[in-house]
Amino acid sequence: MMNFNSCTNQPSADTTERRRGIYRVTLVGSVVNLLLTAFKLLGGIVGHSSAMVADAIHSLSDFATDLAVLLFVKLSGKPADEDHAYGHGKFETLGTLTIGLVLMIVGVVMLADGVVRTVAFFRGEPIAVPGGIALIAAAVSIVAKEWLFQYTIRAERRLKSPALKANAWHHRSDAFTSIAAFVGIGGAILLGERWAVLDPIAAAFVSLFIIEAAWRLSCDALGELMEKSLPAVEVERISGLLMSVEGVKSFHRLRTRKVGPTVAIEVHLKMDGTLTLSQAHDIATEAEQQLRHAYGSEAIVTIHMEPAW
Repeated sequence: MMNFNSCTNQPSADTTERRRGIYRVTLVGSVVNLLLTAFKLLGGIVGHSSAMVADAIHSLSDFATDLAVLLFVKLSGKPADEDHAYGHGKFETLGTLTIGLVLMIVGVVMLADGVVRTVAFFRGEPIAVPGGIALIAAAVSIVAKEWLFQYTIRAERRLKSPALKANAWHHRSDAFTSIAAFVGIGGAILLGERWAVLDPIAAAFVSLFIIEAAWRLSCDALGELMEKSLPAVEVERISGLLMSVEGVKSFHRLRTRKVGPTVAIEVHLKMDGTLTLSQAHDIATEAEQQLRHAYGSEAIVTIHMEPAW
C-alpha cells in the first residue's frame, strides 16, 4: 500500500493563503453584521416594529455564526499530526453543520412567530403600525446583506470552502428576512393598520426558504461527517483518469470521501504482473499525479498495486 499524500508539520502555502482568505471574508461579514444588528435594533425600538427587532436578532445570529466560522476554520487549518494523519479538515465541515443547524432554528422560530402573529391578528389582536425608521433599516439591510452574499459566495467559489458557502446562504436568508420585513412594514405604513398583518405573513413565507437552505447545508455537511462518497459524476471522472494512465489494466476497491475541503481517494490498481517494482511505481505515480492535477495538491491519494495475471 502506497500513500502518496505528503504529510508535513506545516500547512502548504496554498492552504495558508486559503485560510487567510476565509478569515478576511468572514471578518468583513462579522463587522457588517454587528453594525446591522445595532442599526436594526435601534430602528425596531424607535420605530415600534417587532418585525425589525426580530430581524435584528437574526443579524445577531449571523454575527454568531461568523465567529463560529473563524473558530472552525482555524481548527481545520492545523497541519496533520500523529493523532490526525488526515489533517483537521473535518472541523470546517463541523462548522458548516453548526451554521446549518443555527439557520434551521432561526427559520423554524420565524415560521412559528409569523403563524402565531397572523392567527392572533385575525382573531382581533391589533398589530402596531411601525414608523418610517424601521422601513429605512429594512432597506439598508436588504442592500447590505445581498452585497455580503455576493461577496462571500464569490470567495467560496475561489476558495472551495463549505463553511463560507453556508455563511453566504445565511447572509442571503437575512436579506430575505429583511425583504419580508420591508414588505410588511411598508404595507402597514402605506395601507394602514388593517394591512399590518402583511408583516407576519411575509415573514412566515420567507422562513420556508430559510428552512430549505438550512436543510440542504446540514445534509451535505452530515454526509461528509458520515464518510459519504463523492457524487457519482466525480467517481466516473476518477475512473476515467485512472484508466487513461498507460499500464493500468483495471482497478477495484475505489473509495472516495471528503476531509473538509480535501478529497481523499483510495484505490487498488491492477498492472502487468511481469513489471518490475520500479516500473509499477512509475505507473502508480503517474496515476497519483493525474488525480492531484484534477483535485489539487492537497488531495489524499492512497494507491495499492496488484498484478493482473
